[in-house]
Amino acid sequence: MTSPAHHTLTYIEFGVTDLAQTRAFYEAAFGWEFNEYGPGYAGIRAPGGDGEVGGLNPQAQPSDAGPLVLLVSDDLDASVTAVTDAGGTIVAGPYEFPGGRRFEFTDPSGNRLGVFSDH
Repeated sequence: MTSPAHHTLTYIEFGVTDLAQTRAFYEAAFGWEFNEYGPGYAGIRAPGGDGEVGGLNPQAQPSDAGPLVLLVSDDLDASVTAVTDAGGTIVAGPYEFPGGRRFEFTDPSGNRLGVFSDH
């Protein structure tokens, strides 16, 4: 694992209303894997499983008003389907933007995220 670069984003934590439901959503919609810390926290494993990039925290309040976190997709339409099939709610798009297309959704706890594709 490489060391984080100075002033780069290294971890993001989401407040959740239901840890099990929100975790199941991200597993189903995006294939995320988690480290177990009991009923009070789940760590989001980094791609490849080396370290963590974030977490789900039931002690923190969910928010749709904070910074918009964007995920990348190779197939935006398939990602829309995965999000809705997993229980997420599409709140914007898909729509064109300079450089590609994107959509925004809320997870079962109410956190708002986006997904984009450059094609």
